[in-house]
Amino acid sequence: MVHVLSSRILLSPTDPERSRKFYGESLGLPVYREFGTGPERGTVYFLGGGFLEVSGRSATPPSPGLRLWLQVEGVHAAHEELAARGVGIERPPVREPWGLVEMWIRDPDGVRIAVVEVPADHPMRYRP
Repeated sequence: MVHVLSSRILLSPTDPERSRKFYGESLGLPVYREFGTGPERGTVYFLGGGFLEVSGRSATPPSPGLRLWLQVEGVHAAHEELAARGVGIERPPVREPWGLVEMWIRDPDGVRIAVVEVPADHPMRYRP
């Protein structure tokens, strides 16, 4: 079996500066580390239990199958904060039939991002 020590999502956007502004300023993700120089330098953002690395440049946007899932403490507060920062809200928070409260946004290249709250009464909060 492979013993994974760390992991991250690698994202090569069409416009790295625009994406760094979105993830760093609009979403307010903290920077874990930076490397390289110039417009295609790498920036790794802390995502709670994982990392998002924005580096390089792609001629085309990422696959529509790529989506990010970001769990937050309060999705309604996140909705207000992101809307105030000018982030386009694709769908405001809704309690889904499976019990999670989800809001959807998109990054500048169209990557869909679920901003999710796990309510206190949700089974994900409990381990048998």
